[in-house]
Amino acid sequence: MGIDFTGGSLLEVEFMVMRPNQSDVNQALAELNLGNIVSQPVGEKGMIIRFKDVNEEIHQKILQTLKEKFKPSDALNLPEGQGINFEIKIIEEKRFDSIGPVIGQELKNKTIWAIIIVLIAIVIYIAWAFRKVSKPVASWKYGLIAVLALFHDITITVGVFVILGKFYNLEANAPFVAALLTVLGYSVNDTIVVFDRIRENLIKHLGEDFDKIVDQSINEVIVRSINTSFTVLLALLALLLFGGATIRDFILALIVGISVGTYSSIFLASPLLVIWEKFKTK
Repeated sequence: MGIDFTGGSLLEVEFMVMRPNQSDVNQALAELNLGNIVSQPVGEKGMIIRFKDVNEEIHQKILQTLKEKFKPSDALNLPEGQGINFEIKIIEEKRFDSIGPVIGQELKNKTIWAIIIVLIAIVIYIAWAFRKVSKPVASWKYGLIAVLALFHDITITVGVFVILGKFYNLEANAPFVAALLTVLGYSVNDTIVVFDRIRENLIKHLGEDFDKIVDQSINEVIVRSINTSFTVLLALLALLLFGGATIRDFILALIVGISVGTYSSIFLASPLLVIWEKFKTK
C-alpha cells in the first residue's frame, strides 16, 4: 500500500550534479526522527523518499538537511564556499505529498465502495440492455457473468502488482485505483461487444444450438477485439516508455488489465454462458 492508503509523506527531489547513495540519504535524514525512511532512485538523478506524515516545518528542514549534507562544493570539488550560490540548482524539489493516516483509511474504504458500486451498476445495466433476451440464458446472467470476468481481470492485475511490489517496490496508490476502475470500464465494454453479437445471432438463428451460436459470434468479433486492444496497448507502451516515473504505475496497471480483459472477454465470459446453459439443461 502506498501513502494514499497508509498515510505518510512522499518527497521527490532531483540532484542536478550527482545523486548520492540511498544509504547516505537515509543516514542524513535519520536525525530528523522521520520514522521508517524508504528512498528509491528515479531516472538518472532523481530520488523518491518516503517517511511518516510531517508538517510543513519538518518538510523545510528535510530540504535544508539535504542541501547541507550534499553541498555542490562537495559534488564539484570546489573550494569551500564557492558553490553556495549554486546550491538551489543542485537539489530541486519535484513534488511533496503528505497524507494523514485517517485520510488514508477513509480513501481505502471509499475505494472498496467505489468498486462495489461500479460492479452492481454494471450488472443492472447489462440486465436492462439484454432484457429482451430471455432464452436460453436469462438477461441478468449476462450481467453476472460479465462481473465474474471483471473479477478475473482485477484479481490478475492486482496479483501482478503484488509480485512487482515484492521485487520492484511498486505501490498501490490513488492512480492505481483509477487504473483499476478504467480497466473495469474497458473490459466490460469489450465483453458487451461479444454479448451483443450473441444477442443478434440468437435472433437470426432461431432453433440452433446455443454453443454453436456463441462460437460463431466469437469468430465474428475476435479480430475486431484484438485489433482494438492492440491499438490501445501501442499508445500505452509509448506512455510507459516516455511518460516518466509519475505515471508509470498507472500505465503499467492499464497494460496488464486491458491485456487480461481482452482475453477474458473472448475466452472466459462467453464460454461461461455456454457452461451455465448446459448446466441448467442437465
